[in-house]
Amino acid sequence: MANVLIFNIFLVLILSGVESCYIPSTLDVYVPHTISAGQYITTVEFPDCDSKSIQLTVYDQSLRIYSNGTVEAAATLSVATAGRIFYVYVEDNSGQQRMVAVRLLDSTMQGKKQTDQVFLRRFKRRWSPPPFNILENDDGPYPKEIEKIVSDSASDQQVYYTFTGPGVDLPPVGVFSLNPNTGMLSVHKKVDREMYPKFVITTRVFNRFTNQETDFPLDIEILVDDVNDNAPEFKDRLDFTVPEKSKIGSIVGMVNATDRDQERTLHVKIKYTLLTDLDQFAINPVSGVITTKTNTLNREVKDKYKVIVKIQDMNGADNGLSTTGTATISLTDVNDNPPTFTKSSYPASVTENESEKLILRIPVEDKDLVNTPNWISKFLITKGNEKGNFRIDTDPKTNEGLLFVTKPLDYEKSPKVDLEIMARNVPDLQGTTATWQSIPVNVAVKNVDEGPEFTAPTVRYNVKENTPNGTLIGTYTALDPETKSSNGIKYFKGADPASWITMNKDNGELRVANTIDRESHFVKNGEYSIMVTAVDASNKKGTGKVIIVVEDDNDNKPTLPTGELVLCEKEGEMGSVLVTAEDKDQPPFSSPFTFSLPQNSDGKWHLTRYNDTAATLKHLKDLPTGIHNVPVEVKDLQGFGETQIAKVRICQCKNGVCLAKQSSVSFGPLAILTLLLPLALLLLLCLLLAFFCATKREKMELEDVGDSGGILLKSNTEAPGEEVDASLINVPTFVNDAAVKGSVKGLNAGWQGTTSNSNMGGMSTQDIGMYTSGVKTNEFYSGQYDSQYGSQHNGGQLLGSGVGFDNRFVAQDSSLLQTWQTNGRYLQQKLPYLGREDDGRYAEDIIHSYGYEGAGSQAGSVGCCSDYGDNDNLDFINTLGPKFKSLAEVCNKT
Repeated sequence: MANVLIFNIFLVLILSGVESCYIPSTLDVYVPHTISAGQYITTVEFPDCDSKSIQLTVYDQSLRIYSNGTVEAAATLSVATAGRIFYVYVEDNSGQQRMVAVRLLDSTMQGKKQTDQVFLRRFKRRWSPPPFNILENDDGPYPKEIEKIVSDSASDQQVYYTFTGPGVDLPPVGVFSLNPNTGMLSVHKKVDREMYPKFVITTRVFNRFTNQETDFPLDIEILVDDVNDNAPEFKDRLDFTVPEKSKIGSIVGMVNATDRDQERTLHVKIKYTLLTDLDQFAINPVSGVITTKTNTLNREVKDKYKVIVKIQDMNGADNGLSTTGTATISLTDVNDNPPTFTKSSYPASVTENESEKLILRIPVEDKDLVNTPNWISKFLITKGNEKGNFRIDTDPKTNEGLLFVTKPLDYEKSPKVDLEIMARNVPDLQGTTATWQSIPVNVAVKNVDEGPEFTAPTVRYNVKENTPNGTLIGTYTALDPETKSSNGIKYFKGADPASWITMNKDNGELRVANTIDRESHFVKNGEYSIMVTAVDASNKKGTGKVIIVVEDDNDNKPTLPTGELVLCEKEGEMGSVLVTAEDKDQPPFSSPFTFSLPQNSDGKWHLTRYNDTAATLKHLKDLPTGIHNVPVEVKDLQGFGETQIAKVRICQCKNGVCLAKQSSVSFGPLAILTLLLPLALLLLLCLLLAFFCATKREKMELEDVGDSGGILLKSNTEAPGEEVDASLINVPTFVNDAAVKGSVKGLNAGWQGTTSNSNMGGMSTQDIGMYTSGVKTNEFYSGQYDSQYGSQHNGGQLLGSGVGFDNRFVAQDSSLLQTWQTNGRYLQQKLPYLGREDDGRYAEDIIHSYGYEGAGSQAGSVGCCSDYGDNDNLDFINTLGPKFKSLAEVCNKT
C-alpha cells in the first residue's frame, strides 16, 4: 500500500530446525477507535511456519490469543491516534522464542487522502517510527547500525539531527550515537537488559542554514530484547520437615525460585526436578511442591534426608540454564513405638502396716524422641489394686515407674499381692500395629508382731438421753491379729469430754456414767464420740472409736421469751402481738405447739394459732398503756408444757418501737443541777416568807397592779415537755386537818389515797390540798382559771411529790387564795407531762423525789401574817434589812 506502511521492519529469523519459517518483527492492524470486550481484533498468521510446531502467547491482560492466531479483546480498550502496540511471543518446540510487535491503528486514519500531509509524511518519512529493538549482550561487531531516522522537513530542507537522553549523554553514556546528517542511529557496546530494559532518546531536527528547529522533538524508544543469560536462583532456604509414617502424597514443603530474565517468557519459566531420593520424595515440576512417595519413613531408622533439587529455565529445555541445591528434609517424631519393659516380671516386698514407701523401680525403653510426650511413660496398675493400697508414678529423669504402698497391708489377711502394671504414653499410638505392654509384679507382705485390733475401727450405739447411770450400752472388744484371741487384752477409755461413759478394762463393757443430755454442747449433730484403747501383754496398743447416737427424750418444755413484747396502739382497732415459743427437744417432742389461755382468764385477751411455733395474742378491750402480764399455756406435741407469763407492753409506737423508749435520753450532772435549782430557790423563798412573818412590820404600801397575780417573777408559760404515759404518774391526795374558812391548812399533812369531792376538770378540792370559803371551786376554775389558762385541765400534784409546807397561811380575802390556787393549778397542768426517774425515761423534765424536810422553820407559819389586822400596813417591811428590801422591790410592777 502506498499510503500506509503495513510492514515497517521485517526481521527474518531462522528457528532451530525450521529454516524456511519466516516471522515478521512488526505488524500493523487497523481497528475501530474503541474495542469492546470479546470483540475480534485480528488473526496473526505465519504461512511459512508449521502451526503445530509453534506456540503463541500474549502477556497483555487486555488481550487474548488462541492457538490458531486469533486475537480478541479481553477487556474494553481504546486506540489512540498514534496507535497501540502489543507483543506476540512465538515459541517453537525447541524452546526458541521470538517477539512480534503488533501495532493497532485507528481505522479512521486509513481513508485519509494524500493532502493530509502531516499524517502521510509522519508515516512515510518514519518521523514517528515504532520502537527499535536491540539484543542484549550482542557480540557485535560494533558500532552497529540500528535504524535511520527521517524527518518530514528533510524533503524540502537541508537539516541536521541532535539527540539526548540515557545511553547518549546520560548514564550509561556512549551506548548510542546518531549521525547528524543522515539520521542513522547506531549502538556501540553491549547492553544488559536486566539493568537497562529500554532507552528513551529525545531527537530534534534543525535547518542546516538557519539552525531553526524544523519539526517537533521526537522521543524514540529503544527496547532491549532479552536473551537467556541468567540462571534461576533459589529464593528461600531449603529446610523442610515432615512427620514420620506420613501417608503417600503428604506435602513436605515448596521450593521457591526466581529468574532475572524477562517476565512471562520461557527465559523465566522454571522446571523443578529432584536428582536424589526419588523413592521417598517427589516434586511438582511446575509448582515446586515436594511430597512423599512412601508411607514407611521411619525417624528411628533415618531422621534426616539430603535431597538435591534442580531448577532449570526454558521449562527444562536442554538449552535452558539450571541451578542445583540441597534440600534438608527432617522427619518429626510420632508415637509409633510403645514403651517396653526390660524384664518379663518384677518381684517386690513390703512389711505390713507400712505406708507411703517406695517398694519397686520399673525401667522401660522407648525408641521415640527423648523427653517428648511420645517418649515419656505413664504407668497404670490394671489389676490387684482394688483396695487402693498401691500407687505408681513416673520418675521424670529416668522415665522409670515408681511403685509405692500407700495404705498399710495386713499379713494375716493378704500375705501376697499380685499386681499387673501397664506402661503407655500420653498420646495414642499411630502408624504402627503395636499395642501397650503389661507385666506382672508380685508383692510379698512381711509379717510383724502387731498390737490388738478392735472388731471394727468404729462402732455406733443408740442411747436415749437421761438413761439411768450404770445402764449397759454395749461391748467393744479387740483381738490379737496373730492369735485371733482377746485373752490378756485390757481396755482403757480415752477422750470422753463430758465423762458420760465408763469402760470395763477387762471385758470392754460400756456403761452410762452420768446423765446424757442431747441438748448439751458436747453433742454434735446428735452424736457423741469417745476414743478407747486396747493394750495386749506386750504393751502394744490398738485404738478404736465409739460413737454414741443420742436419742431425744421429751425433757424440755416449750418456753416463751423473757423479754417484753411490744403491742402498738392503733386508733379504732385492737392491737395484737406475735407470741413465739421454742423447745430444745426435737420432733416429735417439740413443735407443733399448742397455745391457750387459762380457763380463769379475765377475758381481756384472745389467742389464735399463727403457725407451729407461734400464736397471735390480741386484746379484746381497751387497755391502758404499760406492761401487762398475760398468762399463756404452751404445750408441745406430746402435751408437755405449763402456763407461762407473756409480758406485753402496750404503747404508742413509731416503726415498731415505743415512743417513750425511742426518745429517752440520759441526764447529765448539769441537767440534774438545773432541775434542782428552781426547787432550791423555792425553799429559799419559803424561808424568806417565814422571816417576813417573824419580823416587825413597818408601814409600807405595795402597788396592786391587778395583773401580777402575787407572783414574784413574771415569766412566760413554759411549753409542755415530752409526752409521757399519764398512767405512770401516781397523783397523791392531800388530807387536811380541818376546813378553816379563809385559810389554807395542812399542805404537807400527809399524802394518802386519792379522793374526790367535786370534779374540777379532773381535780377535786382535796386533790389540790385546800378548802375554800365563800368561793365555790367549780365557779373559781370556770371563771378565773379557764379564762386565764384555757379550758384544758389535767390532774397532778401541787409543787411536786413529797414537797409541802407545815405552815399556816391565812388569806385576808379571796384574792390571795385565788393567787395560790392559780399557781398550783399551773404546776398541776405541767406535772402530767413529766415522768419519774424509775419509769426508765430520761427526759429533760422529770419529777424528782426529795426527803422529808422536817419540822417547820423557827419563824413560824406563814399564817402568822393573818395576826395583823391592818391589811394595808406594810411598814414592817422597811425593818427587814437591805436584802429583803431588794426582794420586796420585785413585787413592784416593773
